[in-house]
Amino acid sequence: MEKTEENCIRGCANVNLINRGIQEVSNLSEQIEKTAKILNLVGNETRLKLLLLIKNEQKVCVCDLSDILGISVSAISQQLRKLKDSQLLRSNKEGQTIYYQIHPESQEILEHIFEIFEHQSIKKVA
Repeated sequence: MEKTEENCIRGCANVNLINRGIQEVSNLSEQIEKTAKILNLVGNETRLKLLLLIKNEQKVCVCDLSDILGISVSAISQQLRKLKDSQLLRSNKEGQTIYYQIHPESQEILEHIFEIFEHQSIKKVA
């Protein structure tokens, strides 16, 4: 879907730039869609806290997360389900307890998100 028209309200469109942009967005559409979904999920304060706690502790159960955040177990479970359904978390049952961990396939993208906190910590120390 190349753009060939040379006219627009700017007087002259940069057709090369437009065509490169169309191609780039097209090539990355799957990654863009996946990243947008992840950012939408972590854009929720509770889910972001859950992910950060789970990342820091490696594995955490619902009850501990409930106690840490002061939110009911059912509310925590609902948020964990969304994160698990989106492949950001995985669960592991040990006896009667279910522990949550960062899903290995989401580790890299979540690390980029968590870098924000590292940069904020550095600024506070300086």
